[in-house]
Amino acid sequence: MKLSLLMAGAALTMVPATFAHAANVQITAQNPVIELSVSEQVDSAPDTAMFSTGVETKAKTATEALRQNSVQARAVIDRLKSLGIAEKDIQTTGINLRADYDYDQQSRENRFVGYVVSNQVSATVHDISKLGKILDAVVSSGATNLNGPTFSIDDDSKVKEVARERALATAKARAMSYARSEGYTGVRVLSINEGISNQSYAPMPRMKNEMADSASAPVEPGQVGTVVSLSITYEMTR
Repeated sequence: MKLSLLMAGAALTMVPATFAHAANVQITAQNPVIELSVSEQVDSAPDTAMFSTGVETKAKTATEALRQNSVQARAVIDRLKSLGIAEKDIQTTGINLRADYDYDQQSRENRFVGYVVSNQVSATVHDISKLGKILDAVVSSGATNLNGPTFSIDDDSKVKEVARERALATAKARAMSYARSEGYTGVRVLSINEGISNQSYAPMPRMKNEMADSASAPVEPGQVGTVVSLSITYEMTR
């Protein structure tokens, strides 16, 4: 006979079961098992920000468009370095060349006008108190687009440990509640699977180079949520 109970994200199966934990490891349960999925989130202040920027140029020929773009892109990259961003924290994320067309209203046809080249780079800033000034300086150096930033924690090992401990405590308390309701006195872990994700609560809209003459871009880092999700299988014990 098989009895299944589903409640609060847990599956309680009243039959012996065998579980595989990692490669070639078999754990046999002689008593009913409980399968739980638990997530815990810890919010903390970020200390790192990443944004992307780049330049777009247009010219009659592909060669000229690429030449102009290379000059402007180098100026942006050099500006990033002069602002204290290390070379290892600057990465080219894409270079694109495409034909450019203009729609002719009279002939109702697309008219070829030249080529467009774009060059995108991402940059990581480890002192977010300087982020607003850095964004302004990048735009002033010739960047034609700006996206981000995305906030994170450079070393989130301690935060993950706190979230993990909370998730384990929550899962065990819930498992014990199910076990007692079925007449058992304890539980033992058969398997644990972990997933980790991060959430940032301070999105920043796309900005154009018109902001170059304005005051420093206001940046609010907000909080970053570190989420540890556990899938745990327990065996009920007496």
